[in-house]
Amino acid sequence: MSIESLAKQFEKVIEKSHPDMKVDEVGVVAYVGDSVARVTGLRNCQANEMLSFAGGAVGMAFNLDTDYVGVIILGNDIAVAEGEEVRRTEKILSVPVGTEFLSRVVSPLGVPLDGKGDIKEEAVYPIEKIAPGVMDRQPVNQPLQTGIKVIDALVPVGRGQRELIIGDRQTGKTTLAIDAIMNQKGQDVVCVYVAIGQKMSKVARVIETLEKAGAMEYTTVVASGSSEGAALSYLAPYTGAAISEYFMDQGKDVLIVYDDLSKHAVAYREVSLLLRRPPGREAYPGDVFYIHSRLLERACRRNQEAGGGSITALPIIETQAGDISAYVPTNVISITDGQIFLETDLFFKGVRPAINVGNSVSRVGGAAQIKSVKKVSGTLKLDLAQFRELESFSQFASDLDADTRKVLEKGARLIEILKQNQGEPLEAGVQALILYAATRGYLDDIKKEDIKEWEKNFVSWVRSSKSAVIKEVEGGWDEEIEGKVHAVIEEFKTTH
Repeated sequence: MSIESLAKQFEKVIEKSHPDMKVDEVGVVAYVGDSVARVTGLRNCQANEMLSFAGGAVGMAFNLDTDYVGVIILGNDIAVAEGEEVRRTEKILSVPVGTEFLSRVVSPLGVPLDGKGDIKEEAVYPIEKIAPGVMDRQPVNQPLQTGIKVIDALVPVGRGQRELIIGDRQTGKTTLAIDAIMNQKGQDVVCVYVAIGQKMSKVARVIETLEKAGAMEYTTVVASGSSEGAALSYLAPYTGAAISEYFMDQGKDVLIVYDDLSKHAVAYREVSLLLRRPPGREAYPGDVFYIHSRLLERACRRNQEAGGGSITALPIIETQAGDISAYVPTNVISITDGQIFLETDLFFKGVRPAINVGNSVSRVGGAAQIKSVKKVSGTLKLDLAQFRELESFSQFASDLDADTRKVLEKGARLIEILKQNQGEPLEAGVQALILYAATRGYLDDIKKEDIKEWEKNFVSWVRSSKSAVIKEVEGGWDEEIEGKVHAVIEEFKTTH
């Protein structure tokens, strides 16, 4: 047999055979410590790609340098050793999502933490996603009722808005957010609560509160404990955003709470410094503004052509000594559509929620406010501003004229009526009735110390016997409805 014929036979055999070959890109761990690793040899690795360590650990590509890849280890770094092999998965880090995530507590990787068994996933969403563009959005003009009088009347939140809750430690920031979640019962709003670097005892108390109120059935809790390292705290809000986007893609309205982004910024700073990113102001990396902007921009209200649905974000920021001009607070204030500012002095004076109305603002404003609440609270902010101004001057005056005294007395009553107990959100119609009574002078004959008792009795009475009027008030406002509201308050005044 000639060499030519033999070569042709070999060619035919090679053509018929299809070897199932796969090329893996394999790197080596050059350094590991403090939940980060530096890996050499992965020249084609992508940002945010999942990497698999030979010992079973999983990491995420975070830094793409010329000589090595900086990797965040998702979990315990004890299982990772120097010299160990690392393989690419060619998949961007994603988390499972689905309807079964409601009423569950999960880790930033979507793993159940509540001991109730596995969760059936319906899809897998990347933790990072480009926010919807301008043409896919529509104006924010639908109210998202928080159930808190002072917010719904003076700092209204709309579906698709990003409203910052800011204040010092222990001033009631989380309480406001939890009350807002509780108020979504029966409103067809899905809620996601993201605990970022929190004590697990605090997270357990939040879950217990939500369960008692029946709010866990429409809520997902993403929990990253303070003992679990900076990597998971960094991932937690992005996981919450991915879960929220799944429900928004179903055309649903979602409320997401980030508690809190101050700890998220600290976690990002820790990871960045460990991976030797250049530090900037207060040792934060230069893109600390960008990590929050790309997260919060994912909250929006989409138009019908883009599938509808909305994500409303309530990020929380903790300040030091009321300093809202610090680096991270000013960054987040500039990204969001307004802020609710809680003040320590008000909290210790017994004004709870301790919201400073002068420093709080909603850039959406009355566009996302129920008509009745908007109508009855029209002069409320001005009355409170006049009260605050005169209150500070009245401390130095021994004798006050009648007009000043009248403004001070009215302001004190308004402050009293805007107080609200934790875990007792009010429906919009009841809020409108209470605020109408307060702003139209129906409480002038009631002593300041008796106002809370009056409100308690009034709310109980209208809920039990005037539910039809409440529904009418929630539906709109005109002279006829105002006449009915006036009649309801007068009837209560004569019968109680």
